[in-house]
Amino acid sequence: MAVSPLDRRFMAAAIRLARWHEGRTGSNPSVATLIVREIEGDSVIVGRGVTAIGGRPHAEPQALAEAGKLARGATAYVTLEPCAHHGRTPPCAEALVNAGVTRVVAAATDPDDRVSGRGYAILRDAGIEVEQGVLAETAARDLGGYLTRRISNRAHVTLKLAVSRNGMIGRRDGAQVSITGEISRGQVHAIRAQSDVILVGIGTVLNDDPDLTCRLPRLEARSPIRLVLDAGLRLPLGSRLAASARQTPVWVATAAAQDIEARTRLTAAGVDFIASETHDGRIALPELLEDLAARGLSTVLVEGGAEVAQSFLAEDLVDRIILLTGPDDIDGDSVAAPLTSQTVPSGFRAVATSTYGADRMDEYERA
Repeated sequence: MAVSPLDRRFMAAAIRLARWHEGRTGSNPSVATLIVREIEGDSVIVGRGVTAIGGRPHAEPQALAEAGKLARGATAYVTLEPCAHHGRTPPCAEALVNAGVTRVVAAATDPDDRVSGRGYAILRDAGIEVEQGVLAETAARDLGGYLTRRISNRAHVTLKLAVSRNGMIGRRDGAQVSITGEISRGQVHAIRAQSDVILVGIGTVLNDDPDLTCRLPRLEARSPIRLVLDAGLRLPLGSRLAASARQTPVWVATAAAQDIEARTRLTAAGVDFIASETHDGRIALPELLEDLAARGLSTVLVEGGAEVAQSFLAEDLVDRIILLTGPDDIDGDSVAAPLTSQTVPSGFRAVATSTYGADRMDEYERA
């Protein structure tokens, strides 16, 4: 049976469902499964599942449990190749076989050595028809954090910049300037809610004293870990970050000695630390991203500082760019943006453009 427009519609629905738990599934990716069968001539979803908060259970057993006996003879739509390795519970590929589904339509292939190709092989060996790669590019975009961590052994990096019409990101005197409007800021908070980590430099903390939380109604609990690059450990104990560290995690990447008084005080406030190497006096970014991946963290949203943004770009560590352009200029002694829509590096391709009030949001990904 060839892939049909209906297959693509159900896969698109599964990809949308997987977004419900992005940033909330621990070291596991947020994956979705739909169980679909014909009932009185119509294709009907009889079971659905998305990776549970914390990472277990996986999507397939949840969808199969909801479908019950209706799974026999049905088609399963999965956004990532079903797992093939045994733990305390059987692999998802075997669960699909045992439930009696006759066809599996899959989007992305899992690069995990324990799974890659093996999940599909279990299905085919059981006589199940398998269609791979349906809307694979769309699914891989959402699974970018997990795929990057598995393939490159580092966290996936999204660089977010708000840029004025004349290509500036702020004033040198530190005066606050609103570049974008309320609708755009809401979109940024939604992106935060889907991220594992939000990262800024100590300069941004000292100048702006940000919260770096998600402040959308009912999504406050989905605020990411707040990570500060602070080689010399200058984070003020009275900063908003330190003051709220027990409510929303704050981590500091630093090369400072463990026995200094500042560290003791910040530890007492609830701040955690990542012992980091430095290069030319700055935190070594490739090693930091590897350390985050080793902790099971997949996605990093870089929000703070022209210097930090330029460092990630210079080291070729940016996987996705979100560029918000406001309608007004910033005049006077201002700070030039490390990139604008006219100077996006050649290794990136445009994937989406949106308009929020008077603001424009352009998204780019590695080609």
